[in-house]
Amino acid sequence: MLIYEWRRYSAAMISLAVAGVLILALFGMFIGLGQSYTANTDRAQADLMILPADAPNMPDAGSLSARVRPSLYMNPEVDVVAQIERNGTRFSNLPKAGEPQKSGGVDISAIDLYPGAPTLPYDYTEETRQALLNPYAIAIDETAQKTMGVKLGDPALLMGHRVYVAALLTNYPNMMDPQVVMSRETLRMLGLSNSVTYTGPLLVRLKHPEKAELVRDQLNLVAKGRYRAWTKAELSLANQNFILNQQIVGIMMGFTVVIGTAIGIIITALTLRGAILANIKELASLRALGVSMGSLRLVMLELSFWVGVVGLAVAGALVWGVTILAKQRGLPMTFPPFSVYGTAALLMIIAIVSGVLSLGLLKKSQPADLLR
Repeated sequence: MLIYEWRRYSAAMISLAVAGVLILALFGMFIGLGQSYTANTDRAQADLMILPADAPNMPDAGSLSARVRPSLYMNPEVDVVAQIERNGTRFSNLPKAGEPQKSGGVDISAIDLYPGAPTLPYDYTEETRQALLNPYAIAIDETAQKTMGVKLGDPALLMGHRVYVAALLTNYPNMMDPQVVMSRETLRMLGLSNSVTYTGPLLVRLKHPEKAELVRDQLNLVAKGRYRAWTKAELSLANQNFILNQQIVGIMMGFTVVIGTAIGIIITALTLRGAILANIKELASLRALGVSMGSLRLVMLELSFWVGVVGLAVAGALVWGVTILAKQRGLPMTFPPFSVYGTAALLMIIAIVSGVLSLGLLKKSQPADLLR
């Protein structure tokens, strides 16, 4: 029935898809924005992260005493320890004749560039690493070129110093302040390096990465409140929870889920009721042939299930398209498994509930109606 009369059920499938896109797109946007801030550390070649003891996540992490760094080497499994250095400043392009002047704030991240460095993201190409070795060389995400008014090879100003775009990154967008990546040496030459008394969060590379959880527990045992060691996986989850637990995010997500659920149930139920009414004579014929009311109910619930399945497929295609468009506009979107599975389950529940709400019309499929 769904295959041959798909037009009759298209409204229900589209309403389910729209509800799914509303929920998933909002989840993806908030999680993506949060991960854009920690992209360099999430993809760093480190096995453990060291944050202040009271820091619940990376965005809320303050400074550590500089004495923490050498103390970590007392654990025999620790190979290299490097600090995270981030700062912010003003950026200005150097436009050519006829081009607009653009300036604004940028988020600066410094990395070490020797092979295997804990702060060096694993997805950086060798060409990018080599390019950033040059003094005053910077890298930006490819989606930030229009915002910053620069292209590969163009000069610009940071802190009054002349720098140039030596490399373009992929999948490092930031909808807030564009991210500028440079070597730690360039950061020092710009006068933006951290103080010697305090250090930012630390990245730790281990001699045996498979022992990350064991070493984490060992470090936390001797920390005595000076710091807390995290694995990359648990810190990434804490960062996601930080984004989702923001009050405005919770309000928007709750509102979107309620609206999406209401739209899905109302439109899907009305569509299924219309389909039953349109086929009321066929259903009455089946009753006359001895098909029980229970069997007809199962048929309609199965139909509701397949409407939900098709709606899920359409929602997946729409979310994929939205993600591509958002990426081209510099808006990162990330979909944790729980958001995908949760949304899929919600859409199937909406489809089944809508089917249940429309079952009352089956009472009108009386065999006697065929004689009228």
